[in-house]
Amino acid sequence: MTEEANIPEQIADGKNKTNVRCQYCNSLMLKASEGSYSEQEIDVPLMVQKQDRTAENLNTEPLKHFWLVKDMLSFENIGFSHTVDGKKFLVCADCERGPVGYHELSTKHCYLALRRVVHTD
Repeated sequence: MTEEANIPEQIADGKNKTNVRCQYCNSLMLKASEGSYSEQEIDVPLMVQKQDRTAENLNTEPLKHFWLVKDMLSFENIGFSHTVDGKKFLVCADCERGPVGYHELSTKHCYLALRRVVHTD
């Protein structure tokens, strides 16, 4: 997980400076310079939910730092989860942990949350 204080260190020329990996299984999700930094506040479901939660009443947290990926084929390894309110959630394709971000169905853009991944080569 990338801490908020370390986010500026991950950005070079508006792009991800290093590879982006799953924080659980270390799977490579996005190669360096493939994502553009985007700042917007969006409520994203917590990675761990109580078992009695449904898609309509998920616990969420506001996230505002994302890597914008305009072409989903730019990912090395990403999976798509449930659709809620015009968004599909992004998960690690190897360990299926997430959501690590979301896919906006109307624009077909993907947003990978910096706080939900690790940055390392």
